[in-house]
Amino acid sequence: MSHPDYKLNLQSLGTPRGVSSVVGPHGVGASPGDKKSKTKTMRGKKKSIFETYMSKEDVSEGLKRGTLIQGILRINPKKFHEAFIPSPDGDRDIFIDGVVARNRALNGDLVVVSLLPEEQWKVIKPESSDKEADAASESSFPEELCGRPPPPQATKSYDDSPDVIIEAQLDGSDTEDGHGNTQNVLADGLQKLSVCVHATGRENAGAPITKEEDAFTSQDSRASPEKSLQKSAKVVYILEKKHSRAAAGLIKLLADKNSELFRKYALFSPSDHRVPRIYVPLKDCPQDFVTRPKDYANTLFMCRIVDWKEDSSFALGQLAKSLGQAGEIEPETEGILTEYGVDFSDFSSEVLKCLPQNLPWTIPQEEFSKRRDLREDCIFTIDPSTARDLDDALSCKPLADGNFEVGVHIADVSYFVPEGSDLDRVAAQRATSVYLVQKVVPMLPRLLCEELCSLNPMTDKLTFSVIWTLTPEGKILSEWFGQTIIRSCTKLSYEHAQSMIESPTQPIPEKALPPLSPEHTGQEVHQAVLNLHRIAKELRKQRFVDGALRLDQLKLAFTLDHETGLPQGCHIYEYRDSNKLVEEFMLLANVAVAHKIHRAFPERALLRRHPPPQTKMLNDLVEFCDQMGLPVDFSSAGALNKSLTETFGNDKHSVARKEVLTNMCSRPMQMALYFCSGVLQDRSQFWHYALNMPLYTHFTSPIRRFPDVLVHRLLAAALGHRAPPDLEPDAVQKQADHCNDRRMASKRVQELSTSLFFAVLVKESGPLESEAMVMGVLNQAFDVLVLRYGVQKRIYCNKLGKKPELTLVWEPEDVGKEPVHQVITIFSLVEVVLRAEATALKYSAILKRPGPEGVLGLAEEEGSGDDEQED
Repeated sequence: MSHPDYKLNLQSLGTPRGVSSVVGPHGVGASPGDKKSKTKTMRGKKKSIFETYMSKEDVSEGLKRGTLIQGILRINPKKFHEAFIPSPDGDRDIFIDGVVARNRALNGDLVVVSLLPEEQWKVIKPESSDKEADAASESSFPEELCGRPPPPQATKSYDDSPDVIIEAQLDGSDTEDGHGNTQNVLADGLQKLSVCVHATGRENAGAPITKEEDAFTSQDSRASPEKSLQKSAKVVYILEKKHSRAAAGLIKLLADKNSELFRKYALFSPSDHRVPRIYVPLKDCPQDFVTRPKDYANTLFMCRIVDWKEDSSFALGQLAKSLGQAGEIEPETEGILTEYGVDFSDFSSEVLKCLPQNLPWTIPQEEFSKRRDLREDCIFTIDPSTARDLDDALSCKPLADGNFEVGVHIADVSYFVPEGSDLDRVAAQRATSVYLVQKVVPMLPRLLCEELCSLNPMTDKLTFSVIWTLTPEGKILSEWFGQTIIRSCTKLSYEHAQSMIESPTQPIPEKALPPLSPEHTGQEVHQAVLNLHRIAKELRKQRFVDGALRLDQLKLAFTLDHETGLPQGCHIYEYRDSNKLVEEFMLLANVAVAHKIHRAFPERALLRRHPPPQTKMLNDLVEFCDQMGLPVDFSSAGALNKSLTETFGNDKHSVARKEVLTNMCSRPMQMALYFCSGVLQDRSQFWHYALNMPLYTHFTSPIRRFPDVLVHRLLAAALGHRAPPDLEPDAVQKQADHCNDRRMASKRVQELSTSLFFAVLVKESGPLESEAMVMGVLNQAFDVLVLRYGVQKRIYCNKLGKKPELTLVWEPEDVGKEPVHQVITIFSLVEVVLRAEATALKYSAILKRPGPEGVLGLAEEEGSGDDEQED
């Protein structure tokens, strides 16, 4: 069915003002509070805005016949009228145009769509591409691609860089929304800044251009018969409401004081523009809200959607609680956690009863007869200095023949989490610990996370070990799996291990090291670290020879004020040899366990796969690199890795170019997924693209990941220590799906936490200056990667002409001097200043005038543009 009002929708989406206007961001038509609405005279006959959902039977039949398609809905965070689901054929995503076509589904929901007739498909201009920075999904970067993320705790954070977009594309025309909100900024700077247009363009002294002129310019300069179509669809059913239906935001009175609704409801505006506005009963609001609404203008509330009728542009909801002041860290953090369904409540008494009650707990005597006793071995942990949940330990014993006995020892969490218990149920539901900048929301009670399971030094611990005999080159000569008991001799930080690696012949002073058990010496630990480092280098080299891919992205680490908790500063986290050492042996253990459990349980093994990049997006990137003259080989993961490591030099410009290109290469990458081996019939689908391995799983972090607990149980069964699992493949797959959902939510929460702290830092410590590299030149804007902080920002200006290049002319400040010409093209290095806006958590990127003259210029407003809701 066609929706002739789509175009009308899109024009009215961005700036609805009050309830009585045509509404956005979700839908069109008179609201229940509109004085001009005919609803008072046509009760029961209100025109539906949304289509009625299909019946379950019709949906089931349509999916079987292939006339309907299911997929996870992704809504563009910056252009909320654009949504996508993955195409089953791996080609360009299917486009869902407008809120009516989205039919009340929210971001992350599992939806069923019906393709529209081909004449209604989206037209893609040849130069309109997936290169824009604000794509339609959050980051879903697989951990294996970018290394083992150290858990951010206490006063430091190591997190994925915010706004790194991977999966979806934004296939719109290059006429950018957003310039409208920066026209005044441009006009103010016109005496000193203009846009130089090449012969192919029109001379215009840089005056701000209207939308109509912009559209004309874009079409005029890009006229081409070569147009491709993107499949477009509408949502006909929601299979699973994966979105929490909770949102943080602000409340205000309805605009029409004479309406019936004014006496019953307030209007809730979510901070996330992908969530609809919501009517909330006034009885849920503070008692004096109606008489003193301005007192609550900056108060953040939590709201839950309870209904969304076909005839209403707004959902109905209930205010859950007041969180505090908008823009403050704790209220904003609670809002983020709730929106993404993270359970941060205290563990119930039923769950805590599952824990050992007689403390201090000691290992029961019978365990010593069941396990290999490794307490006298030199075993140690290497973790971030602030970590308290120590999952893994390492050992390396030289053998007389020149080889090494290397062990990876993982906390035996499954011992403390009985299958089917209340503790097991809650851990399975949480599925992962969630690492925020300032704290951790643990998967398990702290008694387990930080004490009983954590491999703290100089205490006896239950572990699961994989022990190999390795040659100095990392070749595996033998392999052993088993339950063990260890006593870690020391807790090394990455910094401690790095100092040992960098001082191979110089002993580390005892005062520079953490406490060490008397049975072992600092020299013994130092030598073990050096041996592990040498072997890890060989393993790593061989992995990349064998075709692995690594895409290192900039990650922000914060230093926090101990008293206020506010960020004092931040820096790009450096991934060093000590991190790589641990990563290599964790990978080795995960691969070994994957093969072990798959051999034992070919139909019920919980594994992890990484599908290849999205074909269409990858092809677009290949075309882009060809146009830019970049010799990048995308034929395989290994070829891409080789291109990225060998193409660029070590000078500042080359390093920055590599960062930008790495960022671009991350966008077509798909998410790595847990799955049950018995559900996928095609063995080739087991493959892990980034690691270039046929089998992989997660075994090494059971304190923070529930899939690892399940894998431990499978391994124990494979070794005969417990009964084989009693789950059918479909049940294992259901657990895998839930773990995938929670992992993705956790990752997004981490990114939002980093973004929150960085926005607060800009406000508290800004303006912040940095070099930035241009990653894309659009019709009236260019995107930059801010190199010092790893954030992406968009800077708006005028671009007239055909090529992805613009020349800014900065008028001389002194009479008689020549104007300064600044050419902006992809990979240009520019200077930017990040400056806080008046609105909470918003900050602009401002282009700095070339040379030492200071700051003036073109501003980028985060989330600006016609697509943003305005109150």
